[in-house]
Amino acid sequence: MSTQTPFGRVSPPNKAWLAKLPPEEILEPGLPIIDSHHHLWAQLPAALPQGPGGQSNAYLLDEFAQDFNSGHNVIGTVYVQCHANYRTSGPEEMKPVGETEFAAQIGATSDLGKYGKTRVCQGIVGEANLTLGDRVEAVLQAHVQAGQGRFCGVRASAAYDPDPIIGNTSDAPGLYMRADFRAGVARLAAMGLSLDAWVFHTQLAELIDLARAFPQANIVVGHCGGPLGYGPYAGKRDEVFAQLKRSLTELATCPNVSMKLGGMMIRLAAVDFLKLPAPPSSTELARLWGPYIETCIELFGPQRCMFESNFPVEKAGVSWNTLWNAFKRVTAGASAQEKAMLYSGTAQRVYKL
Repeated sequence: MSTQTPFGRVSPPNKAWLAKLPPEEILEPGLPIIDSHHHLWAQLPAALPQGPGGQSNAYLLDEFAQDFNSGHNVIGTVYVQCHANYRTSGPEEMKPVGETEFAAQIGATSDLGKYGKTRVCQGIVGEANLTLGDRVEAVLQAHVQAGQGRFCGVRASAAYDPDPIIGNTSDAPGLYMRADFRAGVARLAAMGLSLDAWVFHTQLAELIDLARAFPQANIVVGHCGGPLGYGPYAGKRDEVFAQLKRSLTELATCPNVSMKLGGMMIRLAAVDFLKLPAPPSSTELARLWGPYIETCIELFGPQRCMFESNFPVEKAGVSWNTLWNAFKRVTAGASAQEKAMLYSGTAQRVYKL
């Protein structure tokens, strides 16, 4: 694997390349799924790291429906903040409310039934500048109103690494340790809203400290804890996994923390898909991702784990059906009750859907 390939960059999917993998039979087609983490955008937001050549493309309800209606039993979804459709005028702190308005409209359109039974954007996780402290309450109230009953909480992206190849979502380290940020978390928790936490595996100590400082906060960790596998972490899989497991073992002792399973195609870089002649199969992905997913389930339990597609980001390297087949291969030995929690029940409970 190349140590220089910028896996941290978000690239549009190559549909011709994705089509080179023969269609797979849908595993457990009746299993109800709530996709706990996906994005939608008219154009790849400029705030996200760009793919080769700065390409961008739309991924809206029509495109998303082609995926979620292709075989697996998707009954609902949770939209997660991605800098899409922010307001272009008004107070700076209120601009992210435009994304909640955008997602709520998509949800309302979905509820009309044109796209089938799936309740798209059943939950919405937006953005608010929690470093506003107590003043963030007005922003959160605006999100709640704009969400039309769908707004669940806020994502605080704090992922930072000093190596520029990684592609950060935060300008500096230590966001979760700041007093003003924590004042904002207090207001968020008091309103009964969740905090989606996005950090790399090297930063989990900060998240553990935050979770212990706010036991009343409902915290959801993204992407299996953010393991990295490219740039300075290339060729260090065992070392990264050991560090990740140590941190997750400690984090799992915080009962207010839940884990999202998925989101590793780009950041973990377990397979250099940009160099493959065809996409990896679900069997191959289950082999590569299984140890991370199984570790999370073992530590947090099915009642605190939920699967995510992270589409369309993951679509750069895997099709929808292959992705969910891979997850189902990893959980093949789970009981029906455990699968019910992993694929829909935990998301329903955690996000109050």
